[in-house]
Amino acid sequence: MIADCHMHTEFSADSEAKLTDQVEAAIKKGISHICITDHMDMDFPKGEFLLDTDRYVESIQKVQEEYKDRIHICLGVEVGLQEHLQERLQNYIDSYPFDFVIGSMHLVHGEDPYDRKIFDRMSDEEAYRDYFTATYDALLKAPKIHTLGHLDYVVRYGKEMDKYYSYKKYSDEIDQILKLIIEKGIALEVNTAGYKTLPFTNPHPDVIRRYRELGGEMVTVGADGHSPEAVGYHFEEIPELLKSCGFRYFTVFEAKKPKFIEL
Repeated sequence: MIADCHMHTEFSADSEAKLTDQVEAAIKKGISHICITDHMDMDFPKGEFLLDTDRYVESIQKVQEEYKDRIHICLGVEVGLQEHLQERLQNYIDSYPFDFVIGSMHLVHGEDPYDRKIFDRMSDEEAYRDYFTATYDALLKAPKIHTLGHLDYVVRYGKEMDKYYSYKKYSDEIDQILKLIIEKGIALEVNTAGYKTLPFTNPHPDVIRRYRELGGEMVTVGADGHSPEAVGYHFEEIPELLKSCGFRYFTVFEAKKPKFIEL
């Protein structure tokens, strides 16, 4: 079974899931490796996503010990990327014993596409293109992250969502992102939460395939689950998807080091 390396608990402002409930859900679904990756979004509008990291780390370490004979649990975090946060984020990452750090773009023009307000004044195409450009700019100044989370996240929330979206339409912007993460040794996340509102993962399989064509070798997988029901969401489809995109392995990180697991 694919490892679920993107999951949230009550330590994230947008989840009420108990840590042990997420762990138990993974065990029931036959997942042997998970990584808890609660949100730390500095300078986020209204400040919803500031993580109580000391208590978070202590709680995960306790659960790691409690479940050590049943499932492998890694300590992770999902940080929100913004251009001006490089030094603050790096200092934060270095202050804790994280196994795995997801860097995700949650804002464009200071707004989360999730709230959909940006689409009241911009077309889908304008917002999508600006999101990809902002992602590239943030990655240029990013701290040492291990994977880029849900690359085309913005498409989940557009007025017409994926109706006019394709890799080809935004290939210039997406290619520069993919080339940059390859250059920096950053993996590409395949996020199955896309299936909740779209007929594909985030990013789109064409983007995953292009990443491989450009020489990308590391893909991490996460369901981005905020409840037990969402743990391992649509994972049964992932092995064939990754194989069709040219991958024979997926990647997990332990102690900040990549491990390749055969599909």
